[in-house]
Formats: sequence, C-alpha cells, structure tokens
Amino acid sequence: MVSMLLNALLIAVREIRRNLTRSFLTVIGIVIGVAAVVTMVTLGRGATETIKGEISKMGSNLLIVRPGQGWWNRGSDNFSMDDMEVIRRQINGVADLAPMVQSNATITYQENNSNFDIQGTTPNYFKIGNWEISQGRAFTREEVDDSASVCVIGETIRQKIFGPVDPIGKRIRVGSTSALVIGVTAPKGQGGWGDDLDDNVIVPYTSLVRRQTGSQGGKFISQIMVSGKDGFPSAQIVAEITLLMRERRNISGNEQDDFNVFDSQQLADVVTSSTKVMTSLLGAVAGVSLLVGGIGIMNIMLVSVTERTREIGIRLAIGARAREVLLQFLVEAVTLSCIGGLSGIILAYGLCLALVKVVGTPFIFDPKINLIAFVFSAAIGILFGFMPARRAAKLDPIDALRHE
Repeated sequence: MVSMLLNALLIAVREIRRNLTRSFLTVIGIVIGVAAVVTMVTLGRGATETIKGEISKMGSNLLIVRPGQGWWNRGSDNFSMDDMEVIRRQINGVADLAPMVQSNATITYQENNSNFDIQGTTPNYFKIGNWEISQGRAFTREEVDDSASVCVIGETIRQKIFGPVDPIGKRIRVGSTSALVIGVTAPKGQGGWGDDLDDNVIVPYTSLVRRQTGSQGGKFISQIMVSGKDGFPSAQIVAEITLLMRERRNISGNEQDDFNVFDSQQLADVVTSSTKVMTSLLGAVAGVSLLVGGIGIMNIMLVSVTERTREIGIRLAIGARAREVLLQFLVEAVTLSCIGGLSGIILAYGLCLALVKVVGTPFIFDPKINLIAFVFSAAIGILFGFMPARRAAKLDPIDALRHE
C-alpha cells in the first residue's frame, strides 16, 4: 500500500510539472483562501491581545466605583472616605482601594505652561493602576497625612514642561499653588479610549482637597479605585459593592442607581468576545475562497480525466485495478490542494509580518490555525477530487482505448 501511494505521488508530481501554468492557476484559489483565513485569524488574535494590553494599563483586576450613570457624573453625590472604608471592611475579594479626587489646572515651570488633569489619591493607587516610577519616587502615606505639596508627573508633562531638564526636585505651579516634583511615571502611552495616560499630575488627595477645594471633609471622592484579589470573581465584587452603595445612598428597590461600578475584566471579556466574532466572520468569508479553489481543482481534474482517457484505458487494459486508478487521481487532487495550502501559509506569514506594522498589533504565530488551514486544504482536495477520480476509475477500458 505504501509503495502504491509513493508511486501515485511520483506520477502526480510528474503530471503537475508537465502542466505548471495550469496547475498554478488551479491552486491559486486554495492559496488565496488559506492565506486569507490564516492572515485574518492571526491579525484578529493580535488585535485581541492589543486590546487586552490597553485595558490592563488601567490596572490589575480593576473596578472603578463612580457617581452617576455612564462615565461622567451629572448631579449625583460624590463618595466619602467612610464609603471607601466600608467597602474595604465589608466586601469580600477586595485586595486594595484608593480614592480619586480629580481636578484640572495650568501647570507652569519657568516660561513653559499647559493645562493638565490633576489626580489626588493615596500611594495605593500606584499599585492598583499598574504605575511604575521611572524617575524619583512616589509620595508616602505620611505625606498624604501631612497634605504635603509634592507631586508625581507623567512622561508627557515631563517632555512638554521640562524638556531636557531633570524635573526631580524642581517646583512647579499647579494652578495657584506650588508643588515639588518627586517622581515621574513610566510611559503607558494611549489608553483603551485613545486618551493619553501620561498627561496627568498625581498628588496626595489631602493636598488637592485642601488647596483646590478648600475643604478636607464631606463627599469629595469622584472615584473609588478597587483592586480585586487574583482568582476572585469580579462579578461578585461588583454585585456586593452595588448592594452596599444602594444601602448607604438610601436607594429604594424601585429606584435607579445613582452610581455605577466599572469592571475592567468584564470590558476586556466583551471586547475580546466581539473581536473573536468579527475574526470568525472574516475568516468564514475568506474561507469561501477555499471552496472556490476546490471547485477549480474538481474542474481541472475532470479536464485531466478527459485528456488522459486513453492513458487510463491502457492502464486498465494491462491489469490496473479501478481502485488504483481512483487512488492515482485522488492523490493528484490532494497534492495540488496541499501545495496550494502550504503556499497559502507561506504567503500568510509574509502578509502578517507586513500588516502588523501597519495596524500596530503584535504578530502572534498560532500553529493551530496553520495546521487547521493546511488540513482543510487537503480535505478540499479529497472532497472535490473524489468525483473526477471516481469517474476515471469507472471508465470502460475498451471505450477508453477508442477515445481520440
């Protein structure tokens, strides 16, 4: 059986080499189909990983409790430090918390100035938000308690305001007050919504509350940053926080929440799922080319059977069995489709290397999709090559020998 397959393969290669142009035009559909499917899936996977990376820049297992519905607060009360401490004590699965007090001010250093966001928080925020310090240090708990006039700036601010000057130890004007620059955060680039994550000033929340609003009491927290424990279901944390905040904000059963809990993990899951669906749809559309290529193989094999009718008759007349003839033409069809599949994978590899630079996604080689595409191309050869092979095997030797 092995020798029969090897002999059939050698004859198939000989026939393909005899008609190279026709063979190329026959497999071009398979090449395009396999290349399109592999390219679409590879780029889709790269896009998914890019989106996950962008969302992870926001923080580890991050949940954000905000007043109002949607991203912006429209008239709902902010939170207090008591709200945050109750969440810390009563909600299971919470690893850490940090308050967020937000403002906006003109940052000035010598003759350079620009308008930037100001974020007041605690040292916990740097860990929760996955912030690394590239220069200097973060502020301490003692500096928060003392309402110290210190700040940590983003890389965008360092470039715009300080340029080549080392910012550590320099004083900047933040609105009508001054602050000592003690650190610079490592660049994060753009966030999931295309916003610049490096254009903010991070200060102790006590300093911002006292200097910007003139008060250290009451409800001044515009966001509560919550970090969930690894492995703990974030949906459960969201549900428990929602029930607790409804109780603390005196919201009855029929009333709508005047706050919302943003879950970065759920967002990542939704976006990932959507990207996978789009990738699957694009891959399915590209897969139509494989069917077109299969039809092309069937067509050319039918032509080949007609052209080689006398050859088939001679083989049958000298003792070849029908199943040997069927195997011969089936091997030729599979060989054509496999050559097309392998060529399509090579083409897809080159396309992916070129396109990832254009779309800005990483190139993630997936052996699984390449193997599936190759096996599917071989299956196309078997499926569409069987009818011509069966037709050749059923030829009558006498009629075949009479064929002109």
